[in-house]
Amino acid sequence: MAREIIHPASVHSTAGVGYSHVARAGDTVYIAGQIALNPGGNLVGKGDIEAQTQQVYANLQAILEELGGSLEDIVKLTTYLTDRGHLDAFRRVRNRFFTDAFPPNTLLFVSGLAHPDYLVEIEAVAFLPGT
Repeated sequence: MAREIIHPASVHSTAGVGYSHVARAGDTVYIAGQIALNPGGNLVGKGDIEAQTQQVYANLQAILEELGGSLEDIVKLTTYLTDRGHLDAFRRVRNRFFTDAFPPNTLLFVSGLAHPDYLVEIEAVAFLPGT
């Protein structure tokens, strides 16, 4: 099965930074960890976990919609938070995007992400048959 690298127009560019947002292998889509950058590459919500979480989920949603899917197509998430104190705020925002059928999620608390201003990063695997 061939791997296809996808550069979605709906999120910030990764040109020159050494990674791609999306790889597709058959009906499975692997989305790199999304951070709180808007499509212009600017950080949303410096110091604000709710604003950053909102942007991260908006990025995931935009990528999936661009590929013909939705958040409901996610089969696995991995979430990285830099502060245990952010968990309740993170969950409040997450619950705006998912209701009853939460996808499996691994939640990790880490000492830092790629930039000290990033508070949350979420990667996803989605199943998009026939798109």
